[in-house]
Amino acid sequence: MVRKSRKSREEWKIYKNVFDQFTTRKLFELTSQGHIGDLEQPIALGKEANIFIAHNKENVPVIVKIYRLENCNFNKMHSYISVDPRFIGLENQKRKIIFSWVQREYRNLMIAREKIKVPKPILFRDNILLMEMIGEEEPAQQLKNLPPENPDEFAKKIIKNIELLLKAELVHGDLSDFNILNLNEEPIFIDFSQATPIGTNGAREMLERDIKNALNCFKRTLKLDLNKITEKLLKKYDELASDKL
Repeated sequence: MVRKSRKSREEWKIYKNVFDQFTTRKLFELTSQGHIGDLEQPIALGKEANIFIAHNKENVPVIVKIYRLENCNFNKMHSYISVDPRFIGLENQKRKIIFSWVQREYRNLMIAREKIKVPKPILFRDNILLMEMIGEEEPAQQLKNLPPENPDEFAKKIIKNIELLLKAELVHGDLSDFNILNLNEEPIFIDFSQATPIGTNGAREMLERDIKNALNCFKRTLKLDLNKITEKLLKKYDELASDKL
């Protein structure tokens, strides 16, 4: 049986007391079109974005990521997006920055999924992004909450994913044990809103930071040489970036 939304437009307005009128209208449209039903389970309620589980008309669980229009750090968003050649001319346009930020995450996920396992992006609608739920009956846990049984092997898989992303000409830009899921001892990268094409201003520094932060939780047990890993990946980046000049 397909789970249908039981919420009226008025009920959306008060749900969790977090939705402004614009977002309420967009959520109502998505439910009316059968993309989602009720927002059933909060995954994260943050200052800038709220993340929920919902079910679509096929009764498949999906992730609903909703950016809060009045709470987003526009300056921070613009500092990332302004150097991305795919998004230009957004100065002093707060809502367009948020909408472009959501579109950017969707497009980055589409690129990344060609090389590594990431949540499949389903659609974006202004400040709302729908994605595949990673997990089986429940969402996969963040690495910070579910350390791997074999840290070295898991770290090698993280490194491989970073390298494969480079081949897709993309740097994640915000890797950490918050943005890596542990699904059956496989790392799944999430949150691609800050990801940027190689060759853009600051991308090399973002890569170096990604390597450090992604492996930081293993620093006490990791047997791999972090300096050699960083050197190898930066060299790969330089080779790919030079090809774009």
